[in-house]
Amino acid sequence: MLKVWGRKTSSNVQALMWCIGELGLDYERSDIGHRFGGADTEDFKQLNPNQTVPVLQDSDGRPIWETGAILRYLADGYGPESFWPKHLQDRAKVDMWAEWSKINIAMAFTAPVFWQVVRTPQEAQDWNQIRKAVAALETKLGIAEQQLTNHPFLAGPDFTLADIQFGHILYRYYDIDIDRADLPRLKRYYYRLTERIAFRAHVMVPYEELRCS
Repeated sequence: MLKVWGRKTSSNVQALMWCIGELGLDYERSDIGHRFGGADTEDFKQLNPNQTVPVLQDSDGRPIWETGAILRYLADGYGPESFWPKHLQDRAKVDMWAEWSKINIAMAFTAPVFWQVVRTPQEAQDWNQIRKAVAALETKLGIAEQQLTNHPFLAGPDFTLADIQFGHILYRYYDIDIDRADLPRLKRYYYRLTERIAFRAHVMVPYEELRCS
């Protein structure tokens, strides 16, 4: 059984849990971080010296940290061919879009947009900067909009690891109170993701506890 360390409202933990759900793996998750604390304990530092979540332990007990590395570990060990191809070039294409999603989408959304809208007091919010951040994000989302012209999923015809890294951001993007660009293919793609049981269970999670009062 997999052991997961990390609170369910962490977007990185959500990506990991969505992957676990899609692959149908047994797991046990422990809340760590934010209101739960625990990341600064010596025991957790032994698992991850960075004191961040998620951390994964498989049956051998050895800890794995960094979300992308964990996702690739699970894909290598448990993913079907359609999810994580064996052929080198096909796998590289999936990995390319997964890395693009982490660097260009998740990093452009979480701190510059989500944290500013949800985790910053209203009196401290700079909406000029937020709108600029949303515009920069949507420039990159336009790449996905174009990619989805000919494919139902980000890296091609099949649901893959790339969709995990990309799609877990979209719930909050579409849920928070911002003006959004008209990206119809992206929106249809998002609605298809919301029909997936594991997405609803692990990504469409309320985040009110993160909201700055």
